Amino acid sequence: MGSAQYADDISFSGLLYGTTVRSVCPRGKIRQILFEGNIPWNQFVIVTAKDIPGANCVALIIDDQPYLVEEEIRHPEEAVILLAHPDKYLLEEARRHVRIDVDTLPAVLTMDEALNQNKILKSYQVSKGDVDAVWSQAHKIIEGEYSTGAQEQLYIENNGVTAMANPTDGVTIWGTLQCPYYIHKALIRLFGLPEDKIRVIQTETGGGFGGKEDYPSMIAGHAALLSWKSGKPVRIIYDRAEDMAATTKRHPSRTRIKTAVDAHGKFLAHDIEFIIDGGAYATLSQVVLSRGTIHSSGPYYCPNIRV
Repeated sequence: MGSAQYADDISFSGLLYGTTVRSVCPRGKIRQILFEGNIPWNQFVIVTAKDIPGANCVALIIDDQPYLVEEEIRHPEEAVILLAHPDKYLLEEARRHVRIDVDTLPAVLTMDEALNQNKILKSYQVSKGDVDAVWSQAHKIIEGEYSTGAQEQLYIENNGVTAMANPTDGVTIWGTLQCPYYIHKALIRLFGLPEDKIRVIQTETGGGFGGKEDYPSMIAGHAALLSWKSGKPVRIIYDRAEDMAATTKRHPSRTRIKTAVDAHGKFLAHDIEFIIDGGAYATLSQVVLSRGTIHSSGPYYCPNIRV
């Protein structure tokens, strides 16, 4: 019928468009930020980490990820500066003329590098029986190593949020999302407001598939910070390129499985190592890791298991 109101369909008077200026290197320290080009910068709302009224962290499980980089960049496409303007085309031009001057630092880019440097966020162990005693009794032993890459959820509707925020009324956001209470918790910390001053409205959502669980807390915070500073409603809608480049993904993984079976093909033992690449910040990685750990031995009975 065409009657559903998605995040980009709802109209607001005096709306500003927001955008995010991001890092281009995987790791480094910010030396300076330069606003260049023939751009009327005095017309723009500009937000940096210094403008955050509460805590500069996306409250989730571990409060390690900032809304905006203060000094050290920890991954490509990390948010550094927010801009807003009534003209979304001039806004895009302005975004291209912000230059972040960075002293680059060594980066950890693979799971093997991280393991070699003992950069482990979380580990679990599941065990049953005596796996090591089984191998000599087995009729056959099967071993394999399996890997998956990062996977984009590719929801049809890109990430998008509109925010209205001020110290008197608090913060209200409308957006495409999966977990309203994640955003509610995050915005309480970001603005240092009581919970009844934060309102989260889930619009019609054009797909999520896990990709809109934790990340909308980030984009909601960005839109709300721009609204807080400007006193006007601010909308941030990612285009497909930014959505794919900047948002969280299904984790890359590596699984090694050693299985012992008897002469009838029944399982005697599984010895499994399951590793996922959690990236620069915790996000929901330890939850995903626990699910993989619990399910990796499969649905069939096996008397001896080590994961």
